Amino acid sequence: MYSRIHEPHACTLTDALREWAASRPAAPWLEDSQGIAFTVGQAFTSSQRFASFLHHQLGVQPEERVGVFMSNSCAMVATTFGIGYLRATAVMLNTELRSSFLRHQLNDCQLATIVVDSALVEHVASLADELPHLRTLVVVGDAPAAVPERWRQVAWMDSSACAPWEGPAPRPEDIFCIMYTSGTTGPSKGVLMPHCHCALLGLGAIRSLEITEADKYYICLPLFHANGLFMQLGATVLAGIPAFLKQRFSASTWLADIRRSGATLTNHLGTTAMFVINQPPTEQDRDHRLRASLSAPNPAQHEAVFRERFGVKDVLSGFGMTEVGIPIWGRIGHAAPNAAGWAHEDRFEICIADPETDVPVLAGQVGEILVRPKVPFGFMAGYLNVPAKTVEAWRNLWFHTGDAGTRDEQGLITFVDRIKDCIRRRGENISATEVEVVVGQLPGVHEVAAYAVPAQGAGGEDEVMLALVPSEGAALDMADIVRQASAQLPRFAKPRYLRQMDSLPKTATGKIQRAVLRQQGSAGAYDAEAAPAR
Repeated sequence: MYSRIHEPHACTLTDALREWAASRPAAPWLEDSQGIAFTVGQAFTSSQRFASFLHHQLGVQPEERVGVFMSNSCAMVATTFGIGYLRATAVMLNTELRSSFLRHQLNDCQLATIVVDSALVEHVASLADELPHLRTLVVVGDAPAAVPERWRQVAWMDSSACAPWEGPAPRPEDIFCIMYTSGTTGPSKGVLMPHCHCALLGLGAIRSLEITEADKYYICLPLFHANGLFMQLGATVLAGIPAFLKQRFSASTWLADIRRSGATLTNHLGTTAMFVINQPPTEQDRDHRLRASLSAPNPAQHEAVFRERFGVKDVLSGFGMTEVGIPIWGRIGHAAPNAAGWAHEDRFEICIADPETDVPVLAGQVGEILVRPKVPFGFMAGYLNVPAKTVEAWRNLWFHTGDAGTRDEQGLITFVDRIKDCIRRRGENISATEVEVVVGQLPGVHEVAAYAVPAQGAGGEDEVMLALVPSEGAALDMADIVRQASAQLPRFAKPRYLRQMDSLPKTATGKIQRAVLRQQGSAGAYDAEAAPAR
């Protein structure tokens, strides 16, 4: 374990890797699905060489921003840590970004240098006339097709010839990286993440999962997000444990990977957990060493399957976002189905408050989840180039998550829904997620999104609307869907409007874009109240 693990205000992942490499350089750390393996010493040296390469060969300065447009790999880890050692800022770019989405982030950061997988170069090159700041591409892998002559193109492997970096170490308050939030309206915002903020994500995982040196992490979520890079990879650096790094999530190989790697820990998103559960059961479902998984969200149905079918002893949840980290975590040995968990109160302060007035609500009542840090630089430093949005989010000196939740008398916090995704019908707040869980289990339903549409003449009240994607070969009977759902839902949550779709609109990270669905309205949809009775 990192020697400063109990001093969160002083923690940085770069210092933890340095310390680990100094004490156990031959210890295995990373193995990726491309067949590359790093000991701790190799990873540290490769990162140091890359820092030197950026500065001495490419002219990158401390505090300058460097884009990282890469899939999960040992090279991506060395790149990101190398940028950190230089005290520059890594801009983590989603590999699904294309066209205007990619252009916005590259220009918003005024990137002059980007490290990019050879397979992704074409997406950058296609925007050449719209990227006035870009000057240098560091290409990982085989040489790509031609790029504009005004761009310098160098090979990532050239960094291996450089002497290790010897500059000053990063400080907890220095900005380690920028990650962009998807948002529901307007362009994505860049979140400025200090080194301390990033380390807190890993520290939280170590505490909640009770990580020891006997553990090993299986990481299949992308490192361009905080879950993969800091909650998981960061935890391995701080705890001094190995990891298997999958290039991208695959439901069909997930269990085989877990078994082959000998992993004891992994993280899920709600969707990846569902995809794993939907795989055909086999006699090998319990043949693995996995002792705990962390999933957000973590519906009770998913938790039950992971415990009973796969034999995973502890299935935890958590709550957080890029801006605040993970202030709320589940606990080993404390099953809390459908709940997010408990606050790490020595590091964060949580308030459940009226979203209009910021006045705290009573235990058990729904309010907005507000957060603020107790650790210096344990939060984002702001949104890049949009100070007004930073001020707006920090109203009354609380960060407003935009998420609704409850806290009971024992401090257990439950995420209810996004504030703007909450449906209010007949005086009741309805969780879209809860409606989706019920409808999603009905025969013939492959995917479902529940959302609010205005109720006519109801003074701001809503009707529940469903967008449904049928299973392959299935024919949806809307009246029957309403009948079956109504048998399991509270009366006030009964869906009125239903629309069949080929697919649901989603962000690049797989989140359903309910705002897009709401904009389509209910015109032309099946209306359960107008339909003739059967």
